[in-house]
Amino acid sequence: MFFFIGGIQPKTIRVDKQAKLCSVCGHPGVYLKRVDHYLSVFFIPLFPVKKGTPFLICENCCAKFDDRGEKQESWKRGCPHCGESVDRYSSFCPNCGKAL
Repeated sequence: MFFFIGGIQPKTIRVDKQAKLCSVCGHPGVYLKRVDHYLSVFFIPLFPVKKGTPFLICENCCAKFDDRGEKQESWKRGCPHCGESVDRYSSFCPNCGKAL
């Protein structure tokens, strides 16, 4: 009997190493990233199957921009108390438990 545990999984890749300045929060942590899909066997990514489109994202406030720098709708935001990223529809921070 033979079992194959594998599939396609997403992996976020940082395209460039130089940070840019966020126009929303002013934090110098905006990087160009893309989400690539990899064929994986036993949860180990082996080789890329599909390359995603590049986008800019702030690691502080989770603001998302396209590759030209125009702001897109963000699904996450930063907690004002601890700085952890939380879902924008959350009422409480899952990290510190304080109200948002």
